[in-house]
Amino acid sequence: MISESEYIQEAAATRVRVLSEALPYIQQFAGRTIVVKYGGAAMKDGSLKAKVIRDVVFLACVGLRPVVVHGGGPEINSWLGKLGIEPQFKNGLRVTDSATMDVVEMVLVGRVNKELVSLINRAGGSGIGLCGKDGNIIKARPEGREGVGFVGEVNSINTNLLELLVKAGHIPVVSSVAADDSGQAYNINADTVAGELAAALGAEKLILMTDTPGILQDYHDSSTLIAKLDIQEARRLIDDGVVAGGMIPKVNCCVRSLAQGVRAAHIIDGRIPHALLLEIFTDAGIGSMIVASEFDL
Repeated sequence: MISESEYIQEAAATRVRVLSEALPYIQQFAGRTIVVKYGGAAMKDGSLKAKVIRDVVFLACVGLRPVVVHGGGPEINSWLGKLGIEPQFKNGLRVTDSATMDVVEMVLVGRVNKELVSLINRAGGSGIGLCGKDGNIIKARPEGREGVGFVGEVNSINTNLLELLVKAGHIPVVSSVAADDSGQAYNINADTVAGELAAALGAEKLILMTDTPGILQDYHDSSTLIAKLDIQEARRLIDDGVVAGGMIPKVNCCVRSLAQGVRAAHIIDGRIPHALLLEIFTDAGIGSMIVASEFDL
């Protein structure tokens, strides 16, 4: 039976080993931009939320330049319910009429965004809350499908404001609401916004925090996680039906960002405490990493 002193020594040795393993990654990524799309269960669980935000602040403290992009679907649904508006979906897209768009903007920009900024500040970082409208960061256009209302796509990105903020040591927190040239607001998928921002910023990494372990060879079996793959394999997995359902747009988002110059895209399980740090700063990682070609693996 292990004694208490031996247990303490072993735990201390583990912490030292983890820190030592992290050092080359910290050195490699210092000064590089990391775009983190934050949502899912990690956003609904209060204790997980605090851990995720502390991890984001940790990234900034060791010299990386994190940019956070967030959605907020469950909270939007909650507020629609309070206001007597029935949430509607069509082909996986939230039907966003004028009244729903007002609620989406109120919740994402006014509540979720400012809560995350407050958590960053309390954890010792400097959070700055933004949406696509601020500094014309994102110009939107209609998504194009009939009957979905003010659902948008990214038309263009202007990174000037974000680059000023990250260089000054701030952590931008961007909600996925943007406007078109006429000023009409649109609700844009947060994964899409994160991918396009990562590409425009020349990010080292795009990290999508999800409610799954990553890309699975068999989605019933978490032990079949595919830890590393390239664009070609990712496309093949979609064609073969291995990547299906809600994972298809996430993988496509990653592929698109890689094709535009992002060095690596990651899909990780936000339900695991400190998943962000485990993926970036350990040899084994914790989710699926997609790179442009097999030579980068």
